[in-house]
Amino acid sequence: MTGPAAAHTPAPLDRRLSVAPMMDWTDRHDRYFLRRITRRTLLYTEMVTTGALLHGDAARHLDFDASEHPLALQLGGSDPDALAACARLGTQWGYDEINLNVGCPSDRVSSGRFGACLMAEPALVADCVAAVIAATDRPVTVKHRLGIDDLDSDDHLHRFVDHLAAAGCRTVIVHARKAWLSGLSPKQNREVPPLQPERVRRLKAAFPGVSVVYNGGVRDLAAAAALMAGPNALDGVMIGRAAYETPWMLAGADRVVFGDAAAPPPERAAVARAMADYATRRLAEGVPLQAITRHILPLFHGRPGARAWRRHLSDHAHRPGAGPDVILTALAAVEAAAGVAAAA
Repeated sequence: MTGPAAAHTPAPLDRRLSVAPMMDWTDRHDRYFLRRITRRTLLYTEMVTTGALLHGDAARHLDFDASEHPLALQLGGSDPDALAACARLGTQWGYDEINLNVGCPSDRVSSGRFGACLMAEPALVADCVAAVIAATDRPVTVKHRLGIDDLDSDDHLHRFVDHLAAAGCRTVIVHARKAWLSGLSPKQNREVPPLQPERVRRLKAAFPGVSVVYNGGVRDLAAAAALMAGPNALDGVMIGRAAYETPWMLAGADRVVFGDAAAPPPERAAVARAMADYATRRLAEGVPLQAITRHILPLFHGRPGARAWRRHLSDHAHRPGAGPDVILTALAAVEAAAGVAAAA
């Protein structure tokens, strides 16, 4: 789509499973790909800063294919008025949810006074949430950490969420790690601070009226289901890197997580052909093939022909004039390898 949606009435969101917003990864091409695998899982954009939307090319950041619904827009910023203006844009474009990033630990983000550093300013975050809620009819959520630096107690976490709830926020997405704003890189902040799922469960117990979604270290649907069961069961699970690195893990989500027994199971070959058709449309708009194929490299992970698939895409997608036939030829290599494996 290009420009604001002509008409879109969002359905109530089911957040039992979502794919995390990930910079440089969950762009529109990746989301289109993931939507071919799961119809029900909630998808998120990459974080988009208020400055990029208000002073840059809004359409470049906001355009998406209608099939990507349900889809949430994640915003980065700390000025209530700017966030409200961006929320209005997101609403006009037809997003199903507006999410505020209070979890990114990078130095660049912190220097702009948004991301995880805002956990030290709960009153400001509450003002931002209130402004966004006033600007949109879509659900407004906040994604945050357990804490930052030495602001890492349950007391601080609960006060933070109390501010959000008082401002009208009814859903929080909690990355079950603290963040160190100095001394660790963003990558290290995803791995070094230990996961503390018990603290997220305690948060849920303290705020039974707030929907609490868990994020951090979940690698498969069984682990997601376990977090949504038992005492202080969490309301949903957000999966990040595993959903990108092994996307076929989402193939059972519609049936296993959402209970959609009528959902036909996807087929990898059909997904590959759909991505070739998608590439045809995007290439006509000037999108280079490699911008699409970089996301689909893991499609056949663990299957016969996976290496041939990756090699062909990697060797040919970047070449001048590369077109959708690159994807179809790679698929043929997979099917040939699968035939050999079946005959062995």
